[in-house]
Amino acid sequence: MDDGTANWRDLFAAWPDDMPRRAIAVTALGEQIPFSGFEVGEAFVLFERAMPDSLGARMVVLPYGQIAALKLTEVVKSRSLRSLGFGKPASSP
Repeated sequence: MDDGTANWRDLFAAWPDDMPRRAIAVTALGEQIPFSGFEVGEAFVLFERAMPDSLGARMVVLPYGQIAALKLTEVVKSRSLRSLGFGKPASSP
């Protein structure tokens, strides 16, 4: 089963320079991780939190396959999203 690892890795690696690196990652277990920056690796992404969580953690290392969704917290221009592979759907005949 494809867990989306390559897709999530590609999305984070292609993050546009003009788009803030702030968002909320939702894990496969439903945990929401707000982050203010990230670093990409081959198998994992490192999320940096602006504020520590309730246990004092400022950074989270998460396998790409455990990412279920990404919530964008900033207003983003559609042209920024194009570099991530998003666009208007083709017109149906």
